[in-house]
Amino acid sequence: MASLLDMRRRIKSVKNTQQITKAMKMVAAAKLKRAQDRVTAARPFAQKMSEVLGGLSAKVADEFSHPLLDARGDEKYLVVLVTADKGLAGAFNANVIKATQAFLKESTDKTIEMVPVGRKGRDFFRRREMPLPSEYIGLTGAGQVKLSDAVEISEKIIGTFTEDTSIDKVFLVFTEFKTVLSQKPVIEQLLPIPRTAVEEGAETASQAEYIYEQPAAEIFGKLLPKQVQTQIYRAMLESVASEQGSRMTAMDSASKNAGELIDTLTLNMNRIRQAAITKEIIEVVSGAAAA
Repeated sequence: MASLLDMRRRIKSVKNTQQITKAMKMVAAAKLKRAQDRVTAARPFAQKMSEVLGGLSAKVADEFSHPLLDARGDEKYLVVLVTADKGLAGAFNANVIKATQAFLKESTDKTIEMVPVGRKGRDFFRRREMPLPSEYIGLTGAGQVKLSDAVEISEKIIGTFTEDTSIDKVFLVFTEFKTVLSQKPVIEQLLPIPRTAVEEGAETASQAEYIYEQPAAEIFGKLLPKQVQTQIYRAMLESVASEQGSRMTAMDSASKNAGELIDTLTLNMNRIRQAAITKEIIEVVSGAAAA
């Protein structure tokens, strides 16, 4: 049985841990509010840009060609995986890595390379000897995402895709923020940019009539790279918001568990102390009776 001093040390240790988890929860809550605001502001622009460009590219499919639009084969993939740089975020990293593994398992007949954005994804797949032509670490550790980082990543991805014609498709894997308690891993095709199919009776961007002030090639040449930048930036924002929401939930749960453990240890400590007092009383009474 543990001594009274050991129990007091354990209780003090758990209380110190509880203070840390409470502080981490408060920090995550503050970062989550800012990240959630950024995601809310970025989503409409990213979604509308995908809709308009997808519809327009479908409309001019017969008269316009671009490396970021033209379909290729289906043999070699490049996967851009967005994870966190830190742990202690519940199942956040595990869920997006598990979704990536499921995607890789379904594509065992493909040649796959990966560009990890985040230390956790990089470390996981490096140990499994996944080819990593490039990696981006430390971009989301402060709970913020810079547009310049997304531009740098997108330029590298676009350059690799256009120069290496053996790469048929580029996929973006990230965690989409739903609520504080709900985050969903998402796998989207980033390149070639999908051309939106025209549905009969549907009002889409491809059915609208547009007047071009510049040639279509010049317009698409500028907008298509912006589309890739926007999608990567949005994915990083979604990932940061999901990470902070998951961390806040995990730290709240850890604080509650620490409180329950403190109560249990305190109860055990009181029992040990009561047993020691009872033993001393018995010894005193026995000594007095013997005298």
